[in-house]
Amino acid sequence: MSQAKDTLLRLFALLRLIPTEPQRIATPTLLEKLRDRGFSVTLRSIQRDLNRLSIPFSLQCDDSETPFRWSFTRDAPLDLEDMDAPTALALYLSESHLNTLLPQTVLDQLGPQFRRARNFLNGLGGNGLADWARRVRALPNGKTLLPAALDSQVWGLVSAALLERRQLRVTYQSRSKGVLKQFRLHPAGLVSRHAISYLLATVEGYSDLRQFALHRIKQVQLLDEPAELHTSFEVDRYIADGAFSLRQADIDVELVADVHPQVASLLRETPLSREQTLSDLPGHDWQRLSVRVPLDRETLWWIFGLNDNIRVHAPQIWVDEIQQRLRSMFELYRGVDSEQEATPRRHPA
Repeated sequence: MSQAKDTLLRLFALLRLIPTEPQRIATPTLLEKLRDRGFSVTLRSIQRDLNRLSIPFSLQCDDSETPFRWSFTRDAPLDLEDMDAPTALALYLSESHLNTLLPQTVLDQLGPQFRRARNFLNGLGGNGLADWARRVRALPNGKTLLPAALDSQVWGLVSAALLERRQLRVTYQSRSKGVLKQFRLHPAGLVSRHAISYLLATVEGYSDLRQFALHRIKQVQLLDEPAELHTSFEVDRYIADGAFSLRQADIDVELVADVHPQVASLLRETPLSREQTLSDLPGHDWQRLSVRVPLDRETLWWIFGLNDNIRVHAPQIWVDEIQQRLRSMFELYRGVDSEQEATPRRHPA
């Protein structure tokens, strides 16, 4: 590498190591970090570089103690601070998880940060955190759907309305009827759930909060009029009250069921709630499950997902629905084999 190029890269690496005030970094620490990056440098040369770069890059030196400590001023013209290893690792491991949660427009904005994190970890060589990134993965529980396609303009204007507390005029497509409707909305919050992002808002003339899937907003206009402040709204309380859990009733019920040994083992390690017991069944290797759960559709869907590895005894409303679903499925699949046999099979010519 030419001497000029080596000097340029060293100066660039040096600037990236310097934090913005009030954080500071000592010159011996800079020396150690530059040598870790493969630069052959002395403490004297670093001090000379810092003095030379201080004016054009708004560096300041705290000489109240030795060794001297350096930082960028808050109004420095460039932000060249290097990414630290814990931040890079957190971004690297969260990327695959966020891919199924955030709108594509948000992921596009985060893309440079994700690439920067990957490049930083790749450059660490034998560093333990880089090795951690190669060995650790996070997998979702259950089938993950691709995020709903979302227009970048919709996301931009909706988020701007929420940040600036302004009203929106939207053309919204109903999921059930497929018709387009015009609404004037007062945004209150945003919730990303599974593969869909929802705007929480009130409709002009009404006080109840409603959920609007962002991908069903076909047209949007950001208005100048201020939105209602929703001073009593708290998104955590809104979620805790069951807004997204599809509650059948605003009560908890006692789920009593017999479960397969493998399901029992899973529930011992990851209980459905803190109020859960598993007990032996005489003459059987299955377990009796008793647990307090919300009367909601999500718990019922979890039960359906276990198929014949669970036998529900209570609550009766779920027993009745399971029986009805079984009858419907039996009717749906009855005669399928005979229908397939009656269909002529085509053979290749």
